[in-house]
Amino acid sequence: MGRRLVPLTLDNLADLPHRCRGCVFWELDPVRGEAAVEAGRAELEKEAWISAVLLEWGSCGRVVYVDDIPVGFVMFAPPAYVARATAFPTSPVSPDAVQLMTAVIVPGYQGQGLGRVMVQTVAKDLLMRGFKAIEAFGEARWKEPGCLLPADHLLAVGFKTVRPHPTHPRLRLELRTALSWKEDMEHALDKLLGVVQKDPVLRPL
Repeated sequence: MGRRLVPLTLDNLADLPHRCRGCVFWELDPVRGEAAVEAGRAELEKEAWISAVLLEWGSCGRVVYVDDIPVGFVMFAPPAYVARATAFPTSPVSPDAVQLMTAVIVPGYQGQGLGRVMVQTVAKDLLMRGFKAIEAFGEARWKEPGCLLPADHLLAVGFKTVRPHPTHPRLRLELRTALSWKEDMEHALDKLLGVVQKDPVLRPL
């Protein structure tokens, strides 16, 4: 099985799951996001966002391929680029951290250690760029797949709550902790990264 992780660019954006190519939940604030979806501009807005971040900051994601088939991806960026981040009651993200926006491994490719490799690759990249941690806004009342990862699942793979909230706690993972993950974390990571499987629906927080 040949597997590789490639930086996310406009050239391979089409390799993301269809539901994710035009999802601008994180990239735009709630008002602009709803307007983009209603006007059919979501995919163009996504491309513009990725282009801007690549030019100003650098790589903001990875796409995972197995035998040249795209099977997962992860997106991340400093909170200054993530418009939706300011809409959360537990913001802002810590200045020494990058925000984990979303991450997915498609069904059928879980249980192969891809989640661990993906997160560790991101951790190495961000450490080299001077960051200490990655933070995420969790969904404490998670019931169905969407744009937010379940807080319980994030805790299960080593994230710690840095600002509690009954609905959207902010959680943090030290990057050096991620680098030390072993194979026994694979099941928990597969469970975490496999939960976003339906078309995300933009909704107010």
